[in-house]
Amino acid sequence: MAQVQQQAAEQQQVQEEIERQKQAEAQIHMILMQILEPEARERLNTIKLTRPEFARAVEQQLVLLAQSGRLKEKITDTQLKALLTQLQPAKRDFTIRRKG
Repeated sequence: MAQVQQQAAEQQQVQEEIERQKQAEAQIHMILMQILEPEARERLNTIKLTRPEFARAVEQQLVLLAQSGRLKEKITDTQLKALLTQLQPAKRDFTIRRKG
């Protein structure tokens, strides 16, 4: 009986955690809707499909900027591109030379 109660309590904790995550995601989504122009939001959604971790980091950075009051106007697609290039890790270029 105690084991059943423990399992029920654990399941409830998991459900509560999932609900908190959904609420946090909804809040982030609402903030992004307010601070991003449609083209920039579309670009971020495209990035989220290919690189979800990087997109999440960009979203967190944007939310922090908005919450700190640094944003005076909506972010355009061009401004988002500039931010993405700043946040993107440096790529290493490789050149292959064949001796012949």
